[in-house]
Amino acid sequence: MTSIATPRERLLRTAAELFYAEGAAAVGVERLCKAAGVSKRSMYQLFTTKDEVIAESLRAFGPSTVAAYFPGPAADMPPRERILHVFARLEEQAGTPSFHGCPFVNTAVELHDPAHEAAGVALTFKKRLESYFHEHATALGATDPDLVAAQLTMLFDGAAVRAVMRAEPLGGLALRTAAGILDHAVP
Repeated sequence: MTSIATPRERLLRTAAELFYAEGAAAVGVERLCKAAGVSKRSMYQLFTTKDEVIAESLRAFGPSTVAAYFPGPAADMPPRERILHVFARLEEQAGTPSFHGCPFVNTAVELHDPAHEAAGVALTFKKRLESYFHEHATALGATDPDLVAAQLTMLFDGAAVRAVMRAEPLGGLALRTAAGILDHAVP
């Protein structure tokens, strides 16, 4: 049996899709509500402001965004391959027309306010990615897993920006660079 999405769920899904594709500032409340099939009145009964919708849409869809880059928990992969899997997925995603970069970086950059609730949500998800890299760099035996995790996170973000700005696939650059970082991280 298929459940019917509530107005809140429709708003959050539509917001996540539109904000990712076009930017939160470019999508007005009227357009968001129309696309979600929800009245403005209903939206404001559910959320105080559009800013709250931005933050909640990241909270709601951030976990699936992050999980799409990680191998499944049952995947039998050594730590190095778990890290490289993230970059292989980034390479795949960056080569598609629907790729618009990292939704967390996009949101934080667009808002220009690190104190904004949505910027805080975005940072939480970026920290999850860095923690993932740290966990596997530690398991790999990296001499400085903090540095490796920071380098890999910066590489991920920079590679996503490069793919968007050049409107072209990464061509293996992110994956080769991540491998190079790992080659130098383990004695």
